[in-house]
Amino acid sequence: MTSGSQSQKQPETQKVGLFSRFLATVEWLGNLLPHPITLFALFCLFIIIFSGIAAYFGMSVLDPRPGADGTIEVVSLLSADGLRRIVTGLVTNFTGFAPLGTVLVALLGVSVAEHSGMLSTLMRSMVMNASKRMVTVTVVFAGVVSNTASELGYVVLIPLAAMIFHSLGRHPLAGLAAAFAGVSAGYSANLLLGTVDPLLSGITETAAQIIDPNYIVGPEVNWYFMFISTFLIAIMGTFVTEKIVEPRLGPYNSKEASIELDDQSMEQVTAQEKKALKYAGLAFLILCGLLALTIVPENGILRNQATGAVAGSPFLKGIVVFIFITFAIPGYVYGRVAGTMRTDKDVIDAMSKSMGSMGMYIVLVFFAAQFVAFFKWTNLGTVMAVKGATMLQTMGLDGPEVFVFFIIMCGMVNLSLGSASAQWAVTAPIFVPMLMLIGFAPETIQAAYRIGDSVTNVITPMMSYFGLILAVAVRYKKDLGIGTLIATMLPYSIVFFLSWTTLFYLWVFVFGFPVGPGAATYYTPAG
Repeated sequence: MTSGSQSQKQPETQKVGLFSRFLATVEWLGNLLPHPITLFALFCLFIIIFSGIAAYFGMSVLDPRPGADGTIEVVSLLSADGLRRIVTGLVTNFTGFAPLGTVLVALLGVSVAEHSGMLSTLMRSMVMNASKRMVTVTVVFAGVVSNTASELGYVVLIPLAAMIFHSLGRHPLAGLAAAFAGVSAGYSANLLLGTVDPLLSGITETAAQIIDPNYIVGPEVNWYFMFISTFLIAIMGTFVTEKIVEPRLGPYNSKEASIELDDQSMEQVTAQEKKALKYAGLAFLILCGLLALTIVPENGILRNQATGAVAGSPFLKGIVVFIFITFAIPGYVYGRVAGTMRTDKDVIDAMSKSMGSMGMYIVLVFFAAQFVAFFKWTNLGTVMAVKGATMLQTMGLDGPEVFVFFIIMCGMVNLSLGSASAQWAVTAPIFVPMLMLIGFAPETIQAAYRIGDSVTNVITPMMSYFGLILAVAVRYKKDLGIGTLIATMLPYSIVFFLSWTTLFYLWVFVFGFPVGPGAATYYTPAG
């Protein structure tokens, strides 16, 4: 018996050892990378130098645009003309970067809803009022919905989910894992448009214009697919938690905790907060009714006045304004009723705090905008896209199956470069034009990217909130390390990747549904 059990443990120990070494390697590689801002500055320097070398050797490709007859050559920035262009374009590259204004405007509205307490109360109300049978799916679902204001999900929901599971006699780390999976691995899914939508669409639009200068990508272009993905993530997250993670964790022993668990308390939603939520919900419904009057009738004032259609309408072009309104007004109504916002100064303070927290993002955007502009000026994006598209066609990877490899690649890059905007700013100028040249629309490419960017968030130590999650987990298991946490979250990454990629393939290529309003699946060059 003893020798048999030892022989079973030995391969298991070897597997754990290999897995731990793999995780240690990922962490080590990630730590070698400089800060994303420094990374973009280095990329800018690299493009300047590389464009000079490529231009010297005459790197070029045939012009892929319809009706064009000629070649596209790499333009050197390592020259007098290049220096003049860099100096004169530095400011306008930054101020004209599409995601900058749209994200800041959307965030102003979200900040009112967040600082008034509405989003926090809404999350607590959803999770704490769920039945024991439905608590897991509610936790994962609330995690996905919280992505509208992602910090709130990490800071409020994940610790709350651990406490709720413990209070129900379940393993608190299972609750933490379920919430973490919803908030982070399901990052791009949501019922509503949030700040990430204009952020990514602006980068996608800039990348698409390398091939088609008139191509427009709105924030709403992935909404249909991300809406249905919310329910997939909630269902699969529940399955993984209850069938894989919780059985693996086993019964919880409170002696493993590093805190006195009896001292934990969960703030119940008060009668005043419930009243405030009802009034906020009523305000939201009134706003939706008013917006419907502008877009549903055939002569709606926010329809496309030339065609009468919703596609290309002021409503869709101005969707960021409506994100702002539908968060700000219900948020203010909630604050007035709950007593957290009494005057216009409280609203201004909430907006100011959010803008103050965006300093790092604004600095990142400055360097990312230069990187994208340099890529476009030098024609490196077009040259690399044409060469990449030719290679894919030569390999026979010009069908829908290319997205499986694309999603895997995005997930792998995400292990070392955790920021969604930073990663997309680096990869979009290469892969959006490349996949457009083999026939796929930017909207579809962006939807695939969002899957890869999301599913590996929970297994990379480079994710900005990973340290916070680890700190919460250690409260319930004092000897828990990075490897244990990643091993706990790995099943979510695997199952989410398989199921979400399958949904993408079925939704787009089998059923032929668009990924969002007015979104094309295939790219057809104009003219």
